[in-house]
Amino acid sequence: MSNEEIFLFTSESVGEGHPDKIADQVSDAILDACLKVDPYSKVACETATKTGLIFVFGEISTTANLDYQKIIRDTIQRIGYDDSSKGFDYKTCNVLIAIEQQSPDIAQGLVQKGQELENIGAGDQGIMFGYATDETPELMPLSLVLAHKLNKKMADLRRDGTLNWLRPDSKTQVTIRYKKENGALVPLGVDTIVISTQHTPEITVSQQQADLKKYVINDVIPAQFLNDDIVYHLQPSGKFIIGGPQGDAGLTGRKIIVDTYGGHGAHGGGAFSGKDWSKVDRSAAYTARWIAKSLVAAKLARRILVQLSYAIGVPEPLSIYVDTYGTSTKTNSEILDIIKNNFDLRPGEIVKQLGLHKPDGWSYEQTAAYGHFGREEFPWEKVKNLNL
Repeated sequence: MSNEEIFLFTSESVGEGHPDKIADQVSDAILDACLKVDPYSKVACETATKTGLIFVFGEISTTANLDYQKIIRDTIQRIGYDDSSKGFDYKTCNVLIAIEQQSPDIAQGLVQKGQELENIGAGDQGIMFGYATDETPELMPLSLVLAHKLNKKMADLRRDGTLNWLRPDSKTQVTIRYKKENGALVPLGVDTIVISTQHTPEITVSQQQADLKKYVINDVIPAQFLNDDIVYHLQPSGKFIIGGPQGDAGLTGRKIIVDTYGGHGAHGGGAFSGKDWSKVDRSAAYTARWIAKSLVAAKLARRILVQLSYAIGVPEPLSIYVDTYGTSTKTNSEILDIIKNNFDLRPGEIVKQLGLHKPDGWSYEQTAAYGHFGREEFPWEKVKNLNL
């Protein structure tokens, strides 16, 4: 007899105009500019934003000669803050820069045996998690996939003029009714949808609600999950005119659950944006997802969690942990052997295999909105054929 349990689980997402996401995108735009010129750039770039202000600070060692003002203002313009009526304007905002060189104490700990990429040690200590589940084609949690897609759809409709009352700041939340079946998660339906989005002053709440249902929800939510029992909270505050940095301060790395698995699986606590590939907070988290997705795609488990841990300056991971939630016919020990036989987990090898030092056809700035996982444009989402 199967072990079944019915429960509700909720994930949230925020749009590209959310102040924390503005900060993430600015930090990653600077990282992209560094790597375009110097693939071995060492970048730890943080961004803070409030009304009329962008403050970029951190440590960068690179041969690139950056025009910080242009990079930052171009990013804000792309996001959509191009007029003071929206609460933020890329043309007139104040940009402050406080960038120093990487600490020599950190730099000397990275290379252990010569200058070869594969011998580069981890850029810091830490724990990183990867997760995959067979409940969606993306092998991601459905609650998070739908929350991201709602935000992305609003951005698309804002840009193409279909819903010209939309402004860049937005938040979504999706609650899924799940059945847990022998450890695997099976979505039964959508229980609740929450959307809050910045808007122009003249649009009525009733018109916003009608437009969000017709153009956003009905397009994003799969037909089999749309029904009259869904609970909607659309613009629950009643008014959201003041948004972006004017409505709330923003800071790099403050949306780590949105960036990863929406509360499913686990999180090691390290943020991604503004960090180069030597920081295992980022590169090892990408690798852990690559491992987890490849294992689930190979049907070795229906759901899996992978943990990696590193020490600064040490190339090999200190530990590897897996949990298949009872969804695999193999033991955890057998799964660990498969991982060790198929993945070289030294940071330099991770970088080479995934091309993290020379992004090709993708950018780090792209990762900084709508999630780092479940999107085929990124190399860590390309399933590896495993030698079993």
